[in-house]
Amino acid sequence: MKNQPLAYRMRPTSIEEVSGQQHLVGEGKIIARMVKARQLASMILYGPPGIGKTSIASAIAGSTKYAFRTLNAVTNNKKDMEIVAAEGKMSGKVILLLDEVHRLDKAKQDFLLPYLENGTIILIGATTSNPYHAINPAIRSRCQIFELFPLTEDDMKLTIRRALSDEIRGLGKYNINLDNEAFEHLATASNGDARSALNALELAILSTEPDNEGIVHITTAIAEECLQMKSLAHDKDGDAHYDVLSGFQKSIRGSDTNAALHYLGRLIEAGDLPSISRRLLVIAYEDIGLANPQAGPRTLAAIQTAEKIGFPEARIPLANAIIELCLSPKSNSAISAIDAALADIRSGRSGEIPMHLKDAHYKGAKDLGRGIGYKYPHDYDTGWVKQQYLPDKLKNKQYYQPKQTGKFEQALATVYEKILKS
Repeated sequence: MKNQPLAYRMRPTSIEEVSGQQHLVGEGKIIARMVKARQLASMILYGPPGIGKTSIASAIAGSTKYAFRTLNAVTNNKKDMEIVAAEGKMSGKVILLLDEVHRLDKAKQDFLLPYLENGTIILIGATTSNPYHAINPAIRSRCQIFELFPLTEDDMKLTIRRALSDEIRGLGKYNINLDNEAFEHLATASNGDARSALNALELAILSTEPDNEGIVHITTAIAEECLQMKSLAHDKDGDAHYDVLSGFQKSIRGSDTNAALHYLGRLIEAGDLPSISRRLLVIAYEDIGLANPQAGPRTLAAIQTAEKIGFPEARIPLANAIIELCLSPKSNSAISAIDAALADIRSGRSGEIPMHLKDAHYKGAKDLGRGIGYKYPHDYDTGWVKQQYLPDKLKNKQYYQPKQTGKFEQALATVYEKILKS
């Protein structure tokens, strides 16, 4: 264990040690309940790198005391899986963490399925891809699917403190002076990736000469160098980074190209491409929306180009996207519409689906899938037909309120009004 990276050594040995993901491992939550009852089911954990997929698998194994093995769907072959299956037969049960589970080929999948069925192997598949799109249905149907989220700043700080204080697995044996700004930088600039933060922390400590008293001083400059991410100035509450992101979005929403480029520059200097990318995609659909629907795909293309070429050249496609977003007409009609629909649902206003919309497959209807009395729009020259689609409680509700901010949405509004009046 001595030569293994800090992030590996600090993997939790019990559910209680897991940082973050409390919607799954917190008291009374689904994975915690599984472990407590020792009634494990195969599962797929998906989310960005470094947020705890392997940690949760390791914690489940540590909490249940079952044998735990790790394989990769790409690099390990069927023979490796046969060894795990043989161990499962001997011990009664084995937990298999299968990384990159979305890359599982048919031969390996066919081998695993019987062992998942009889419970000899408890599969914990880990992937950064959306399993509903990327994973074969045969595997997916045999697993619970859980989404993991980037760790919060508080989660990251807890993880770093644990590593600094643990004398056996962590860095507790070192005499470390981690200055406040360096600590904040490691917790925030790693964007919720605990593996990245811990390995940068270890590199900083091992590569820094102690002073005459044996103290290793870690400054912000050292933390930046080891994390390969420059630090934004943080105020006393650590909120400056989020203030820049907020100013960035509000400048684009307000069509101020120069301010938006200024805030982009600050984010580029921080090297924070993930935050820039996420915020730009949100803006394209939240603030520009149906006023310029091509802005979304073009923004995504600019982000993908930026990710492929990296900084400093990444600034060019990003600037292109930002100028277009700033100068595009703005419409928030789509987000307003879905939020209004969600507000009704969350307040208990949903109601029964009209009979003619219900699935009629099981009723032996002549036209499969058509409920009794359903009017098929394609049978009409207009392309639509007047009939009730919303439940009775909401039948006159209008969530979508079109705006006249761009030619595309104006055209949608014309059709929408015709349908409402028909």
